[in-house]
Amino acid sequence: LYGVSAEAAYATAAILMLAAAVLIFTIPKPAQQTATDKPTMQTLFAGFGYIWSEKIVLGAISLDLFAVLLSGASALLPVYARDILQLGPWGLGLLRSAPGIGAICVAVWLAGHPIRDHAGKIMLGFVALFGAFTVLFGVSTITWLSIAALALLGATDMFSVYIRETLIQLWTPDEVRGRVNAVNQVFVGASNEVGEFRAGTMAALIGTVPAVVIGGIGAIAVAGLWAWLFPALRQVRHLNSRE
Repeated sequence: LYGVSAEAAYATAAILMLAAAVLIFTIPKPAQQTATDKPTMQTLFAGFGYIWSEKIVLGAISLDLFAVLLSGASALLPVYARDILQLGPWGLGLLRSAPGIGAICVAVWLAGHPIRDHAGKIMLGFVALFGAFTVLFGVSTITWLSIAALALLGATDMFSVYIRETLIQLWTPDEVRGRVNAVNQVFVGASNEVGEFRAGTMAALIGTVPAVVIGGIGAIAVAGLWAWLFPALRQVRHLNSRE
């Protein structure tokens, strides 16, 4: 859209955000439950305490934290578009949108084909694939292959996000779910932003391609290491029960 005009790109984003806001306001308000216990420092940090004690939740949150921290590369897409693939605004737009397109396709597929068994192993496997497609994108100098690698990167990430977020909800009691989700969201946001900083810093020091490739290899290593460090996470089978 930016290839058409800057106004077209930002106006479309604004319209879609407005539509999303309208749809959110159509969701019925659930009944509210107000806690009667007096807040204490213990309740304030209960989310951290529960995450540390529940190894499946700890493994799921930290897996995303370190995998994205090491393999984040979206900040370097303009460099790939200009210096490596020699693409203009249209090409950069394709690179930026490819992961989202892959993720949307998988999300639609998962809506009708939920994961029914071996959830832990599947999640770890897709994190490793996420790293592998990051490496493929890093070394590619062919436009269509780079776009395909990014689309597959987004698709594999959606598989791991789908399983991880479900596991976190399933293994967290109602009384600390909000605080655990808060910690999870902070980690997710921080891993993305710090991961982009990591990518930019490494690119400045050792070059763009090595920075992306090393990050992808790091994500693969994290998947293998977490499979060993968190056997309970690896052995989780179903997403509709604590098994």
